[in-house]
Amino acid sequence: MKKLFLYSCLVLAAVSCRKEDDEEPYKEPENIETQNAYDDQAIQKYLEGHYLDDRGLIVPFSATDPADDNNTKLSEMNPQKLSSGVVYIVRPNAQPDPGTAIGSTDIIRIMSKTYSHLAVESNGSVSFTSPIAFRSSVDGTGVPEVDPKYYFVSDSEASNAGKTKDYYEIEGFREALQHFRAFNMDDVDNYNMQGIIIVPSRAVFARDSYYPYVNYSMRNRSLVFNFQVYKTTPRP
Repeated sequence: MKKLFLYSCLVLAAVSCRKEDDEEPYKEPENIETQNAYDDQAIQKYLEGHYLDDRGLIVPFSATDPADDNNTKLSEMNPQKLSSGVVYIVRPNAQPDPGTAIGSTDIIRIMSKTYSHLAVESNGSVSFTSPIAFRSSVDGTGVPEVDPKYYFVSDSEASNAGKTKDYYEIEGFREALQHFRAFNMDDVDNYNMQGIIIVPSRAVFARDSYYPYVNYSMRNRSLVFNFQVYKTTPRP
């Protein structure tokens, strides 16, 4: 049994290494417009390759299991594209009724499973790669995140730190969230994701300096927000 276990571990390690070796390394385009074009192409490919489960979480289609073939692609869920390049999807039958409008300076309580991605070109095809968690209250605390700075930070807080609001706020996320309404739920309530917001890197932080929300570089990274706004309240 010990030999079998050791052999299995070695096989898994070898497979993992092959996957890492096969993954095309990211090379930053000199022209940021090229990166922007890559982001747009990667977003479209992502929409084609994913669907939502019965809790509204994003799931990739399996290349080998036909069991998920009848699920609706994100690309067929009426995605809306804003002038900034941001794409959002309002999940049908998963919205508050009537819900509360989300103000641009509100304190929000948001449950999310959000990953950052790099758009990489390989052999003439562009896709998202290197997914890393940005925020995941679903997998972490299980309660919504409260008043994140990437949604809103006051002028005074930014200036006191010697920064601008753009250093903190993710402009594309703020823009798209105005197309949703908030629930009025308790933090302990279970989630049922209401939508998706995909923010290309140019509407995240692009190549600018930014607040260190994570311990890896956000340079050129796009964000896929899979979320539900539990509550929104006016800021005092």
